[in-house]
Amino acid sequence: MKSRIYLIISLVVIFMVAVCIGYYMIKPKVTLPYYGGDSENSMQHIIKDFSLTDQRGLTITKDSIKGKIVVADFFFTTCHTICPVMTTQMQRVYQQYYNDSSICFVSYTVDPDYDTPEILAEYAKNKNANAGKWYFLTGDKKLIYDLARNAFFVSATEGDGGEDDFVHTQNFALLDQSMHIRGYYDGTDSLSINKMISDIKILME
Repeated sequence: MKSRIYLIISLVVIFMVAVCIGYYMIKPKVTLPYYGGDSENSMQHIIKDFSLTDQRGLTITKDSIKGKIVVADFFFTTCHTICPVMTTQMQRVYQQYYNDSSICFVSYTVDPDYDTPEILAEYAKNKNANAGKWYFLTGDKKLIYDLARNAFFVSATEGDGGEDDFVHTQNFALLDQSMHIRGYYDGTDSLSINKMISDIKILME
């Protein structure tokens, strides 16, 4: 009698495992779209190379973050409007993935004349942001503005990065491990950032 019960239990377990495996195999895989300047070639668009300085005074290039999932934004330390909200939302995501080496965070200053590595280091310290995990980058203004407009496409304004030019955007960009843009999010909207957190999980899978 006992052997028959064990047989029935075993068959039920096997059946349940088979159902789970079958569901996993036929379940549609969720993927994220690709973004770029030309929608027809967005899969080919990757972030161009750059050379900037982080809060430690170290040179950071595209290769420094390639191979990781990247959350990027453009801000400046003296901003009193959208930037504090953006930084708070970035902190929320940063804290969730603090111990995950497969993801990093990059904040490009749009006021590099004021935001020196020393200023950025103090700002990062106040936000409990560890260097090497959350990069605060400064450097050539023309390069940073070109990245914002023509690499990340987070700003639709025109300009050349000159003295009177200014970029101010709340957009976050999500990059995959190959530096493709896979999502845009409103850094002042917690619901939009919730969506980004879900999309990060998709990239990690």
